[in-house]
Amino acid sequence: MRPVFREAACGDIPHMIRIRLAVTENVLRDPTRITPQMYADFLEKDERGWVAQVDGDIVAFSYANRIDGSIWALFVDPCFEGQGLGKQLLSLATSWLFSLGFRQVTLSTGTHTRAAQFYTRLGWRLASSSAGDSVFVLDGP
Repeated sequence: MRPVFREAACGDIPHMIRIRLAVTENVLRDPTRITPQMYADFLEKDERGWVAQVDGDIVAFSYANRIDGSIWALFVDPCFEGQGLGKQLLSLATSWLFSLGFRQVTLSTGTHTRAAQFYTRLGWRLASSSAGDSVFVLDGP
């Protein structure tokens, strides 16, 4: 079945948490650090999120922050990696931020990770790197 992409809603939060805790890279050292309320606050206040569904199940999600023009989250269930879901969710998030007038979008991820390679392949450039984290920038159209 073809994936369906849509804006995230508060009812999607349990699925997003499940995906976030299932990833094998950029693993949360403290799973209680990001609470369900944080996911809800971000959806309702300063951010917008999107989800990818396959056969009705949420299998990936992204969040973009309209305050600072950053990507707060992009995670794909490990069982669904390599299918273009992350690329499409990232495109939705960056397009939204560019439509708000941002000239650049930023994100951070672990240094020397598959995620860092993914962003580089998609045209993001490394802006800085320290203590295991790398900041990437994507210039607008």
